[in-house]
Amino acid sequence: MTKHKQVVYQSQLDHKSKMVSRRRTRRRFNPRIFIDRTIETTAIVSLLLTGFSGVGAMGCWGMEIIETNANPNIIISGWQQQKSICLGAMLVSFSAFLGSSLVGASLSIQRDKF
Repeated sequence: MTKHKQVVYQSQLDHKSKMVSRRRTRRRFNPRIFIDRTIETTAIVSLLLTGFSGVGAMGCWGMEIIETNANPNIIISGWQQQKSICLGAMLVSFSAFLGSSLVGASLSIQRDKF
């Protein structure tokens, strides 16, 4: 029992001494890293939003077909409007992906100095 307590005490002592000997350094704000991560995050989020909007548009299209077949007297259905909204969101988010990719590529080419 005593040896076990001594080992635990010794490991705690080593852990504390390592903590004391380490110096804390302040991380500097690097605007290049911030811009790169922002562009990367924008590209990923816009691709995800494009995919989800596309799935939503296909679902609304299917529901529109079902509703039209069930009642042919309907001229404009709510599903057609929802489909248009999803297709518009898909177009905007895909444009954001292309724009962020273009900006990221141009910044990386500018840094590499081709």
